[in-house]
Amino acid sequence: MKLKLYQVDAFTNRLFSGNPAAVCPLEGEWLDDALMLSIALENNLSETAFYIKKDGRYGIRWFTPAVEVDLCGHATLASAHVLYAHEGYRGKTIGFDSRSGPLTVGREGDSLVMDFPADNAEEVPLVDELKSCFGAVPVEAYRGASDYM
Repeated sequence: MKLKLYQVDAFTNRLFSGNPAAVCPLEGEWLDDALMLSIALENNLSETAFYIKKDGRYGIRWFTPAVEVDLCGHATLASAHVLYAHEGYRGKTIGFDSRSGPLTVGREGDSLVMDFPADNAEEVPLVDELKSCFGAVPVEAYRGASDYM
């Protein structure tokens, strides 16, 4: 099996700076999860993005060297860069479908800009677990779709 693999530095226009991510475009179907995890482990970067073309959009998934994650902004931007710079994509925007919902990346001049999914956080009571897990007692707490803040 032959796969393309790119390493892209997001958030920069200089080599060896920014935030690196690996990008692996796939043909047609997802690889086995264990194989994608092994590729991410071998890359040893914070995230490796895999994408497939699907119904005029792109399915995208992200793996750290240890687990699959729900969202990764810099690896999504890196994937869009690969599509525009190396894979011949010519559209104004790129639509990605992920476990976190739809994502859109577009060009603005020489930059790529991404719309993140909205997460409406709501205030929650300060339970004992939250009070004891920080070095200071929080004044208030909020919960979004998957995290506290």
